[in-house]
Amino acid sequence: MDLDNPVLKLCQDGMRAEAEGRAADARALFERAWARRTDSYDACIAAHYLARHQDHPEEVLRWNQEALRQADAVDDTRISALYPSLHVSVAMAYERLSNLAAARAAFARAADHVAVLPADTYGEQLRTAITDGLRRLS
Repeated sequence: MDLDNPVLKLCQDGMRAEAEGRAADARALFERAWARRTDSYDACIAAHYLARHQDHPEEVLRWNQEALRQADAVDDTRISALYPSLHVSVAMAYERLSNLAAARAAFARAADHVAVLPADTYGEQLRTAITDGLRRLS
């Protein structure tokens, strides 16, 4: 991850604001990151975080779909490890909107990318989310 990238720096600052309970500041930082995007990689990262700060489930889904669309446009491996999270986010958004067939399909797509997950707490959380989602929707 290129920590000199201004979009990634803004997203880091946004995550810090989230952790400190400053949701409005976090959203503003993620919106600034979106405004400063220069390529699909930047757009994917910014949209992924912006999705978490939407007020309506339809907007959560729209931003998660945008993150996935931008990820698909990245023509290198920088984004590979993010795919499971992107698909889980889309799946959860569909589930909140009661579109269970689409949610199940998105969890299945997330499962297709499990091999890239690290063997750490983050990877385990995503593996659990995928397994639980598939079980819940089967």
